[in-house]
Amino acid sequence: MTTSDTSPQADEHADLWLTSGELASWMSVVRLITRLPWAIDAQLQRDAELSMVEYMALAMLSEAPERTLRMGVLAEHTSTSLSRLSHMVKRLESRGYVRREPDPVDGRFTNAILLPAGMSKLESVAPGHVAYVRRLVVDNLSGERLRRLGQDAERILERIDSPAR
Repeated sequence: MTTSDTSPQADEHADLWLTSGELASWMSVVRLITRLPWAIDAQLQRDAELSMVEYMALAMLSEAPERTLRMGVLAEHTSTSLSRLSHMVKRLESRGYVRREPDPVDGRFTNAILLPAGMSKLESVAPGHVAYVRRLVVDNLSGERLRRLGQDAERILERIDSPAR
């Protein structure tokens, strides 16, 4: 991704390559986005027998009105495909954490509903999970740096989600 070629052809394509500083920063980002989800998933699997996306689904449902979301909305909130979410919710259903039912407003859609057992599971898991997230991320950054990281992440996500990809 870097070049030291000084030919005229290299000059006209220089903007295609990362500088050594940009490359070093980019590689740190790549390692972070690869290793952080793995670390969080491993903690949740070890301590709660939940995957990160299962935990996220339970958390999103816990915050929703009536602890209910359409499956499509839940898929968007958990950054997963509807197909993958459907399989995951089926596993959560088998454990008594959620149930699915047709949306009473529009039966073409299916709602996921957090059940009391799912809320209990979330409440028992959350303290250890939050402590781990604090240890890995939050406590390693000042309040201002954490705020900026969040803003930078949102700016990148907006670019990813923009229709003009």
